[in-house]
Amino acid sequence: MSTESVVGGKTQANSEYAQRIDRVIDYLRRNLDRPVKLAELADVACFSEFHFHRIFRAVSGETLNSFTNRLRLEKASRLLRYSEQSLTDIALDCGFSSSATFSRAFRSRYDTSPSQFRKSGEIKKSKICKELFPEDEYGLRMSAEEKKAAFPVALIDIPERQVAYIRVTNAFELDRVLAAFKTLIEWAKSQDVFSQGILFGMTVDDPHVTPKHLYRYEVCLASSLPFECMEGMSKLKLPAMRYAVIKVSGDIHKVATAWDYLYRDWLINSVHEPEHAPALEVFLDKESATDWSHFALELCLPVRKLTEIRSSRLWQAKIWADRNKGQ
Repeated sequence: MSTESVVGGKTQANSEYAQRIDRVIDYLRRNLDRPVKLAELADVACFSEFHFHRIFRAVSGETLNSFTNRLRLEKASRLLRYSEQSLTDIALDCGFSSSATFSRAFRSRYDTSPSQFRKSGEIKKSKICKELFPEDEYGLRMSAEEKKAAFPVALIDIPERQVAYIRVTNAFELDRVLAAFKTLIEWAKSQDVFSQGILFGMTVDDPHVTPKHLYRYEVCLASSLPFECMEGMSKLKLPAMRYAVIKVSGDIHKVATAWDYLYRDWLINSVHEPEHAPALEVFLDKESATDWSHFALELCLPVRKLTEIRSSRLWQAKIWADRNKGQ
């Protein structure tokens, strides 16, 4: 395992990330009349689906869902003011499933109905002019300098590993996740692989996007020693990969703030981009892994250098050209 210290600083990567997200924004503007799948947008940006939402928010300042809804409602307000289309036609033209859905969304954002706005041309209260970076539910209020000092990033190369895991669905119910950790730990001790194993959690879905009842979290143990999985457990091979790593100790608020810093501040100002693989939360104190009042973790974001992607620019340009031909 090799380690390389990293100091996050503004580089040409800023421009690279901005250009890719600009392509996504242009694509969204051209396709506001229909649902656009995550895979499409990640393809347009040439980013992994695993990390696309967080990168979009880091660069644009808004969540993908909030940004898309804002564009749709801004387009709708222009059509209400300058066209004679019916409310139903405007709703469908702006990607809403019905005029009722459109009316609810319009009133929620502007505090007036579409028909009232069409008559008066006035918006009583717009929610668009809100902070671009509202604090997350679990985030700590820290300046950029404080985060940089608190969360130094290192690059770590981790070799290929065999991993036993339990997949937890509806993982927002923390009791389900804790029960899986307890089961995995007991199994690992019975197999004599716990002491030298690496215990970690792996987020398969994006918690900001996936419905709570579908959200999946995998409780994992990597081992260089042979093992046999028990019922309800599966095995996978994680390939050798480079990770950007932050060590963090504290409660959930500090962990959430560290993740936010890794994506929003460090990543987009680095010469790296995410690999198409899940992020990991490695438990440094394995015996206390089920005590979530205090965490001791390594937050691991799989990355590769942007230069590795630039070498395939012609291939990417061809994909982009082929996609545009179909529009």
